[in-house]
Amino acid sequence: MVGPHRDVTGERDTPVHTPEREAHRLDEADPGHRHLFHVPPADGGDHPESAYLAGNSLGLQPRATRDELLADLDAWARLGVEGHVEAARAWLPYHELLTAPAARLVGARPAETVVMNSLTVNLHLLMVSFYRPAGARTRIVIEDAAFPSDSYAVRSQARFHGLDPDETVVRLRPRDGEDALRTEDVTAYLAAEGDRVALVLLGGVNYLTGELLDIPAITAAGRAAGAVVGWDLAHAVGNVPLALHDWDVDFAAWCSYKYLNAGPGALAGVFVHERHLGDETVPRFEGWWSTAAATRFEMTPVSRPPATVEAWQISNPPIFAMGPVRTSLEVFDAVGMTALRARSQRLTGWLESLLDEVVVDRPLRVVTPRDPARRGCQLSVRIGHGSAAELTKRLRHEHGVIADAREPDVIRFAPVPLYSTYLDCWRAAAALAATVGQVNP
Repeated sequence: MVGPHRDVTGERDTPVHTPEREAHRLDEADPGHRHLFHVPPADGGDHPESAYLAGNSLGLQPRATRDELLADLDAWARLGVEGHVEAARAWLPYHELLTAPAARLVGARPAETVVMNSLTVNLHLLMVSFYRPAGARTRIVIEDAAFPSDSYAVRSQARFHGLDPDETVVRLRPRDGEDALRTEDVTAYLAAEGDRVALVLLGGVNYLTGELLDIPAITAAGRAAGAVVGWDLAHAVGNVPLALHDWDVDFAAWCSYKYLNAGPGALAGVFVHERHLGDETVPRFEGWWSTAAATRFEMTPVSRPPATVEAWQISNPPIFAMGPVRTSLEVFDAVGMTALRARSQRLTGWLESLLDEVVVDRPLRVVTPRDPARRGCQLSVRIGHGSAAELTKRLRHEHGVIADAREPDVIRFAPVPLYSTYLDCWRAAAALAATVGQVNP
């Protein structure tokens, strides 16, 4: 066990200045908002709370969520069906409570933003509208390290159109010897091959490496090539500032259970640029909630969709699933992404400096870009041998550090600026040093 007077490599430090003491000093000067969240108790180590660095997989529960959710449940108990119009947060327009804060979070206009369904369902619904292969323009461009669900989705869309996914889906890879996909390589491909590309669908922040792609530059290159450009923002929303409307993105989708802290399987979000809204030539799947709210209970057989992204809604929203998303969005509105991004860069930079000491003589390598502008609040470490999953188990059970494994060989540390601390970062680096042996001790 790494004691309180050791540095992150396990060597004795002076009692006057240690990385642990520096972490405490930084936490006093730059405290974040940990008090707003429930932090799991530690399952090992010397601290009562976990050093929770897995918010890129599942965010922590805001303390306000329970009471807010119970209030919605109480309305059902008291009012029954009348809660649709008489509840304090009436159910019929409930989804509208989420629209403005979600729009602010992604840099969109309210008419362009809606919370609904889950991420991959939304991607499919959006590809119904925006992946329309024709002639030689059939390709879908993704990153080779795309999250598997995205890969499955685009391949199935190609098959749905009668195309061979192995030929249709283009997987862009990093250069030899590199771990991250360079923006200039994406734009160069689009400049050279763009006349054959129907859809660009990339992750804003890559789930594996934590790399932040240049969304406006790639969007501009894709649109200049005549392609539709969409983004999976699962690891970007609540992590980095976004300006989807101004960046001219065609569409985007994201989940709410990672950095948005809305709970496992939480409802997702959708953006569609206003130039597509009200365009009757854009195909869509429709359902009851696709028609204008004012005509919904006329029970007519033909939908009259509004000229907003709500036309992409299908089913009435699940109220008790919307509540935690609304509660979380209120936190982001109160704190603001500008402040969170600044703290994110300070916190991630601190963790990086600690990991630099750990990896120098161990079979470990940080694969996330070092440039703070090219990453979110995640540092991914590739291990030289053994199982990433087994290593994360040891970090948790021996040191109380919760990180995230992506087999076979990547561990992801996410110092989330809302609730992670500098002490969490020190504990993670110290635990990694204690758990992974030096090459030449």
